[in-house]
Amino acid sequence: MFEALQAKGFQVEFHSHARAILAADFPGAAEELEQALLAATIPIEEIIAGGGGEAKGTQRLRNALTALAWPKTEFVVERVVNGVRRESQSHIVDHVRQLESGERIALEIEWNNKDPFFDRDLENFKRLHADGAISVGVVVTRGRSLHEGMRGLVRRFLDERQVGSFEDMARWGYEPTSRQRRNVTERTGRALNPVPFREAFTGQFVADKFGEATTHWRKLEDRIQRGVGNPCPMILIGLPDTIVTFHEGLAALAEVEAAEAEVADGAAADV
Repeated sequence: MFEALQAKGFQVEFHSHARAILAADFPGAAEELEQALLAATIPIEEIIAGGGGEAKGTQRLRNALTALAWPKTEFVVERVVNGVRRESQSHIVDHVRQLESGERIALEIEWNNKDPFFDRDLENFKRLHADGAISVGVVVTRGRSLHEGMRGLVRRFLDERQVGSFEDMARWGYEPTSRQRRNVTERTGRALNPVPFREAFTGQFVADKFGEATTHWRKLEDRIQRGVGNPCPMILIGLPDTIVTFHEGLAALAEVEAAEAEVADGAAADV
């Protein structure tokens, strides 16, 4: 199961009999998920211009899952005593696949969030599974190769685009904060052992946007090993560095800018 994903470098782990449940009850849903993930790509320009937030590539993955009948779903669990509601809890899950039988798979994508979001997701899955609302929980996050290889990916972008200054970065849609500009400038301008711009920028960008305190494979694995979310059957999927592409260039940047303009127009309309 998920052999094609693993052949492409994705990390896949099954916990608490999730493999058997998926194979027996959700083979079609498993195929849908695999095909959506195999088609996922993230142009490097989206990582740079987005400053580390959720890339358009992960938004396209979300859209693909929604189109395959994996919509965002709110679960409301109520405790009723003699007809009187005593307690009510709601849980919103980004993607849920429901079969005609009523069985459900719940899925969360944590591309680049603060790592405590893993605790929220896993505990939600645990409660929903205990209440019979879901059969399996799935978490998709940055895999080990993508997280550990982010510096190399960013540096490759800078080298291939011949970026040598913040002015060059502006062409690619990136505007540093004053702190980032100051830190990089201090390293490149010091009298003793100055650091080349590309090296200084890469270190600052990755540390700020894809640091150890964000959602990635090791942080997820640590929680699973501690039993967070247990005994809900879990499937963990790590996105590999191979989903990052380098051939789109300014076309990818234009898509990012168009999306940002759309969001800004929507916000202005709401005012």
